[in-house]
Amino acid sequence: MRFVQVVHLRIFFKWSLLFCVLLQCEGREAEVGFVTCGSLVKLLNTRHNVRLHSHDVKYGSGSGQQSVTGVEAADDANSYWRIRGKPNTACLRGEPIRCGQAIRITHMKTGRNLHSHHFSSPLSNNQEVSAFGENGEGDDLDVWTVQCGGTYWEREEAVRFKHKGTEVFLSVTGEQYGHPIRGQREVHGMSSPNHNNYWRAMEGVFIQPSPDTPHHDEL
Repeated sequence: MRFVQVVHLRIFFKWSLLFCVLLQCEGREAEVGFVTCGSLVKLLNTRHNVRLHSHDVKYGSGSGQQSVTGVEAADDANSYWRIRGKPNTACLRGEPIRCGQAIRITHMKTGRNLHSHHFSSPLSNNQEVSAFGENGEGDDLDVWTVQCGGTYWEREEAVRFKHKGTEVFLSVTGEQYGHPIRGQREVHGMSSPNHNNYWRAMEGVFIQPSPDTPHHDEL
Protein backbone atom coordinates (compact mmCIF):
# COMPACT_ATOMS: atom_id res chain seq x y z
CA MET A 1 0.00 0.00 0.00
CA ARG A 2 2.85 2.39 0.86
CA PHE A 3 4.46 1.76 -2.54
CA VAL A 4 1.15 2.40 -4.31
CA GLN A 5 0.71 5.71 -2.46
CA VAL A 6 4.21 6.89 -3.43
CA VAL A 7 3.63 5.94 -7.08
CA HIS A 8 0.32 7.79 -7.11
CA LEU A 9 1.96 10.90 -5.65
CA ARG A 10 4.74 10.81 -8.25
CA ILE A 11 2.11 10.55 -11.01
CA PHE A 12 0.20 13.46 -9.47
CA PHE A 13 3.26 15.73 -9.44
CA LYS A 14 4.10 14.78 -13.04
CA TRP A 15 0.64 15.51 -14.38
CA SER A 16 0.19 18.60 -12.17
CA LEU A 17 3.32 20.10 -13.70
CA LEU A 18 2.11 19.29 -17.21
CA PHE A 19 -1.30 20.73 -16.39
CA CYS A 20 0.30 23.94 -15.10
CA VAL A 21 2.43 24.27 -18.24
CA LEU A 22 -0.55 23.85 -20.52
CA LEU A 23 -2.65 26.36 -18.59
CA GLN A 24 0.34 28.48 -17.59
CA CYS A 25 -1.18 28.09 -14.11
CA GLU A 26 -2.93 31.39 -14.57
CA GLY A 27 -5.86 30.38 -12.46
CA ARG A 28 -8.94 29.88 -14.63
CA GLU A 29 -10.55 29.38 -11.27
CA ALA A 30 -12.77 32.44 -10.89
CA GLU A 31 -15.55 30.29 -9.37
CA VAL A 32 -13.39 29.16 -6.45
CA GLY A 33 -13.34 31.74 -3.66
CA PHE A 34 -11.38 29.66 -1.15
CA VAL A 35 -8.07 27.85 -1.05
CA THR A 36 -8.97 24.17 -1.21
CA CYS A 37 -7.36 20.86 -0.39
CA GLY A 38 -5.28 19.58 -3.30
CA SER A 39 -4.83 22.99 -4.90
CA LEU A 40 -1.50 24.17 -6.37
CA VAL A 41 -0.74 27.74 -5.36
CA LYS A 42 1.92 30.41 -5.18
CA LEU A 43 2.11 32.18 -1.82
CA LEU A 44 3.04 35.86 -1.73
CA ASN A 45 4.53 37.51 1.34
CA THR A 46 2.54 40.73 1.41
CA ARG A 47 5.16 42.76 3.29
CA HIS A 48 8.15 42.02 1.04
CA ASN A 49 6.34 41.12 -2.20
CA VAL A 50 8.16 37.81 -2.70
CA ARG A 51 6.74 34.37 -3.44
CA LEU A 52 7.55 31.30 -1.38
CA HIS A 53 10.07 29.31 -3.39
CA SER A 54 12.27 26.24 -3.24
CA HIS A 55 14.65 24.29 -5.47
CA ASP A 56 17.11 21.44 -5.10
CA VAL A 57 19.79 23.61 -3.46
CA LYS A 58 20.80 22.63 0.07
CA TYR A 59 21.65 24.95 2.94
CA GLY A 60 25.38 25.17 3.56
CA SER A 61 24.80 25.38 7.31
CA GLY A 62 22.19 24.34 9.84
CA SER A 63 20.27 21.23 8.80
CA GLY A 64 21.76 21.00 5.32
CA GLN A 65 18.26 20.34 3.99
CA GLN A 66 16.71 21.82 0.84
CA SER A 67 16.55 25.60 1.04
CA VAL A 68 13.35 27.65 1.04
CA THR A 69 13.53 31.26 -0.13
CA GLY A 70 11.44 34.16 -1.40
CA VAL A 71 11.66 35.34 -5.02
CA GLU A 72 10.30 38.44 -6.71
CA ALA A 73 9.60 36.75 -10.06
CA ALA A 74 5.95 35.85 -10.50
CA ASP A 75 6.52 33.29 -13.26
CA ASP A 76 8.97 30.87 -11.62
CA ALA A 77 7.65 27.28 -11.68
CA ASN A 78 9.66 26.49 -8.54
CA SER A 79 7.19 28.59 -6.55
CA TYR A 80 4.23 26.20 -6.81
CA TRP A 81 3.11 24.39 -3.66
CA ARG A 82 0.40 21.81 -3.12
CA ILE A 83 -1.97 22.21 -0.15
CA ARG A 84 -2.43 18.87 1.62
CA GLY A 85 -3.82 17.42 4.82
CA LYS A 86 -1.62 16.64 7.80
CA PRO A 87 -0.14 13.12 8.05
CA ASN A 88 -2.62 10.28 8.55
CA THR A 89 -5.57 12.62 8.17
CA ALA A 90 -7.75 12.53 5.07
CA CYS A 91 -8.16 15.86 3.31
CA LEU A 92 -11.15 15.94 0.96
CA ARG A 93 -9.99 17.15 -2.45
CA GLY A 94 -11.62 20.46 -3.28
CA GLU A 95 -12.80 21.07 0.28
CA PRO A 96 -12.12 24.62 1.53
CA ILE A 97 -9.31 24.84 4.09
CA ARG A 98 -10.67 25.96 7.45
CA CYS A 99 -9.09 28.67 9.57
CA GLY A 100 -7.12 26.85 12.24
CA GLN A 101 -6.78 23.70 10.13
CA ALA A 102 -3.47 21.81 10.21
CA ILE A 103 -2.01 21.27 6.72
CA ARG A 104 1.12 20.31 4.83
CA ILE A 105 2.52 22.54 2.07
CA THR A 106 4.36 20.39 -0.46
CA HIS A 107 6.77 21.75 -3.07
CA MET A 108 5.45 20.67 -6.45
CA LYS A 109 8.69 20.05 -8.33
CA THR A 110 10.74 18.30 -5.62
CA GLY A 111 7.97 16.65 -3.58
CA ARG A 112 9.39 17.92 -0.28
CA ASN A 113 7.30 19.48 2.48
CA LEU A 114 7.63 22.92 4.02
CA HIS A 115 9.36 22.19 7.31
CA SER A 116 10.89 23.86 10.35
CA HIS A 117 12.96 22.78 13.35
CA HIS A 118 15.35 24.17 15.96
CA PHE A 119 18.18 25.21 13.67
CA SER A 120 19.16 28.85 13.19
CA SER A 121 18.42 30.40 9.82
CA PRO A 122 21.58 31.30 7.84
CA LEU A 123 21.23 35.08 7.62
CA SER A 124 18.92 36.46 10.30
CA ASN A 125 19.54 33.88 13.05
CA ASN A 126 15.82 33.27 13.33
CA GLN A 127 14.52 29.69 12.96
CA GLU A 128 15.40 27.79 9.80
CA VAL A 129 12.65 26.84 7.35
CA SER A 130 13.50 24.08 4.88
CA ALA A 131 11.90 21.59 2.49
CA PHE A 132 12.06 18.05 3.82
CA GLY A 133 11.10 14.47 2.99
CA GLU A 134 10.77 12.42 -0.16
CA ASN A 135 7.77 12.01 -2.44
CA GLY A 136 5.62 14.07 -0.09
CA GLU A 137 6.43 12.04 3.02
CA GLY A 138 8.36 13.67 5.85
CA ASP A 139 7.55 13.88 9.56
CA ASP A 140 5.42 15.72 12.12
CA LEU A 141 7.51 18.91 11.72
CA ASP A 142 5.95 19.40 8.26
CA VAL A 143 2.64 20.55 9.78
CA TRP A 144 1.43 24.17 9.78
CA THR A 145 -1.85 25.69 10.94
CA VAL A 146 -3.60 28.33 8.86
CA GLN A 147 -4.46 31.47 10.82
CA CYS A 148 -7.20 33.55 9.22
CA GLY A 149 -10.13 35.67 10.26
CA GLY A 150 -13.23 33.78 9.22
CA THR A 151 -14.39 30.21 8.78
CA TYR A 152 -12.34 29.34 5.69
CA TRP A 153 -9.09 30.46 4.05
CA GLU A 154 -10.33 32.96 1.49
CA ARG A 155 -8.19 33.46 -1.59
CA GLU A 156 -8.12 37.24 -1.26
CA GLU A 157 -7.22 37.15 2.43
CA ALA A 158 -3.73 37.56 3.89
CA VAL A 159 -3.15 34.70 6.34
CA ARG A 160 -0.43 33.42 8.63
CA PHE A 161 1.08 29.94 8.85
CA LYS A 162 2.04 28.83 12.35
CA HIS A 163 4.36 25.86 12.69
CA LYS A 164 2.64 23.16 14.72
CA GLY A 165 5.78 21.71 16.28
CA THR A 166 7.69 24.84 17.32
CA GLU A 167 5.00 27.58 17.17
CA VAL A 168 6.94 29.96 14.94
CA PHE A 169 5.34 31.90 12.09
CA LEU A 170 6.45 31.56 8.47
CA SER A 171 8.16 34.89 7.78
CA VAL A 172 10.35 37.05 5.56
CA THR A 173 12.35 40.02 6.85
CA GLY A 174 14.34 41.04 3.79
CA GLU A 175 17.79 39.44 4.14
CA GLN A 176 19.17 38.45 0.73
CA TYR A 177 21.38 35.52 -0.23
CA GLY A 178 24.50 35.66 -2.38
CA HIS A 179 25.83 32.87 -4.59
CA PRO A 180 24.37 30.43 -5.66
CA ILE A 181 20.90 31.91 -5.04
CA ARG A 182 21.82 35.56 -5.32
CA GLY A 183 19.04 38.06 -4.66
CA GLN A 184 16.63 35.53 -3.16
CA ARG A 185 15.24 36.40 0.27
CA GLU A 186 15.62 34.36 3.42
CA VAL A 187 12.44 32.63 4.59
CA HIS A 188 12.47 31.72 8.28
CA GLY A 189 10.35 31.22 11.39
CA MET A 190 9.64 34.03 13.84
CA SER A 191 8.27 33.61 17.35
CA SER A 192 5.83 36.52 17.21
CA PRO A 193 3.02 37.43 14.78
CA ASN A 194 3.79 40.64 12.90
CA HIS A 195 3.59 42.26 9.46
CA ASN A 196 6.44 40.06 8.15
CA ASN A 197 4.39 36.87 8.30
CA TYR A 198 1.31 37.53 6.18
CA TRP A 199 0.84 35.48 2.99
CA ARG A 200 -1.73 35.58 0.20
CA ALA A 201 -2.58 32.87 -2.33
CA MET A 202 -1.81 34.11 -5.83
CA GLU A 203 -1.45 32.17 -9.10
CA GLY A 204 -2.48 28.56 -9.09
CA VAL A 205 -4.84 25.74 -9.95
CA PHE A 206 -7.61 25.66 -7.38
CA ILE A 207 -9.35 22.30 -7.07
CA GLN A 208 -13.13 22.35 -6.98
CA PRO A 209 -15.10 19.72 -5.08
CA SER A 210 -16.83 17.05 -7.15
CA PRO A 211 -20.52 16.68 -6.22
CA ASP A 212 -20.62 13.14 -7.55
CA THR A 213 -17.39 11.36 -6.66
CA PRO A 214 -15.46 12.95 -3.77
CA HIS A 215 -11.82 11.88 -3.49
CA HIS A 216 -9.61 11.88 -0.45
CA ASP A 217 -5.99 12.96 -0.40
CA GLU A 218 -4.53 10.38 1.96
CA LEU A 219 -0.88 11.11 1.12
